[in-house]
Amino acid sequence: MKSVFAWHRPLMTVAALMVVSTIVCLIGLLVDQRQVLGVDTWLKPLKFSLSILLYSVTWAWLIAHLPRFRRVAHTAGTVIAVALIVEQVAIVGAAAAGTTSHFNVSTGLAAAVWGIMAVSITVLYVGTFVTTIAVFFLRLPTASTTIAVRAGALIALVGMGLAYLMTGPTAAQLHDFQGIAGAHTVGLADGGPGLPLLGWSTVGGDLRIPHFIGMHALQLLPLFAIALGWLGRHWRAVADDRVRLRLVVVATAVYAAVLVLVTFQALAGQSIVRPDGLFLAGGWIIAVGGVIAAVAVVAVGTHSGSRPRMHAGATA
Repeated sequence: MKSVFAWHRPLMTVAALMVVSTIVCLIGLLVDQRQVLGVDTWLKPLKFSLSILLYSVTWAWLIAHLPRFRRVAHTAGTVIAVALIVEQVAIVGAAAAGTTSHFNVSTGLAAAVWGIMAVSITVLYVGTFVTTIAVFFLRLPTASTTIAVRAGALIALVGMGLAYLMTGPTAAQLHDFQGIAGAHTVGLADGGPGLPLLGWSTVGGDLRIPHFIGMHALQLLPLFAIALGWLGRHWRAVADDRVRLRLVVVATAVYAAVLVLVTFQALAGQSIVRPDGLFLAGGWIIAVGGVIAAVAVVAVGTHSGSRPRMHAGATA
């Protein structure tokens, strides 16, 4: 196992900067009472600080453990690090100025900042695309964790790409342009009632939800595999890594299905806290189907593991 000091240094530097940024944002929340679109000014950069921190550490570890194409991935990781810093500087700067960063083209300066952010986001996506390909050559000690990392990286790439759904101007913005081109919320203007801390709309569709869920598959699916590995040392039913691998496949299928569901739910303008009709039914189908599949995997694994093994000299 490589030392943390041998992980991708530019990305670990970004992670360290995000710790500082998190502290600055927390102080800002305490001392600055301003709001942007009905939300505390420093909440958005705080969320980005934490998200970028997780993202940077995860990729720093993955790149350091690649058996092939490490040099290419290292270069891509450095590009990712620069893009992340550019984006966060713009977000923190906008918070300090008491304005919104994303989609803001109300002035020449704001349009220039948003243009720089748009370029950095595209560069970030391309860099992540390269590192995601490289991850498919990564082999970890168990097949379950290897597949979890590969699946998590692929779904995260999709989740990152979903951000582009937010960048086009809405019909209302085209009809009455007020200097904002793009939105998080579908069917309503940005702002209004939202979930605590996360800020996701509770009255309309919100494209930040699939973006968030997709991107953090990079952490959640590998953590699920790691948790199964720990559980396998205490519960015989999942002691066999073949069983854990099947459970990871089930979890990946469920995760991908949830991502598809919440994406179309957001596009339909439906609140995440008030699903109905097709989306409510879809959620139940995914949940029940996932539980049944997981129970079946464990049951089959337990039954197979309980069969007595035939000795070499045994006869039927």
